[in-house]
Amino acid sequence: MTQHQQVLAVRTRGRGLHELTSAVGQVVDASGVRTGLCVVFCRHTSASLVIQENADPSAARDLLAWLARLAPDGDPAYEHDAEGPDDMPAHLRAAITRTSETIPVLDGRLALGTWQGLFLVEHRTSPHTRSVVVHVSGE
Repeated sequence: MTQHQQVLAVRTRGRGLHELTSAVGQVVDASGVRTGLCVVFCRHTSASLVIQENADPSAARDLLAWLARLAPDGDPAYEHDAEGPDDMPAHLRAAITRTSETIPVLDGRLALGTWQGLFLVEHRTSPHTRSVVVHVSGE
């Protein structure tokens, strides 16, 4: 069994979805794995991962709007606001999304569906550099 691991530095522009499909696909390609699994892990509590539609940008906008309704910035009910009014909402949004995704590797490629893309979701309003671990294993 082959194992390959790489850490990606993802520079965000602030709140929004940042597609990782191509970058993670390159890691899979470099691994030489033809059949196996790709685990992608976000090393943060105010950013997360989602597999979402990558064809129509309105899907991303609607997802972000829904998250904003669930965990609004500046809610006076939040105690944790050490880094500003988007601090606790970012943690809440990350808590209901995912810190990791596992994607099968089929014929040396990510086995995503036609309209699926892998995204890092930046929940903070300011730009950050996020660390994402990609681990590929298989044959």
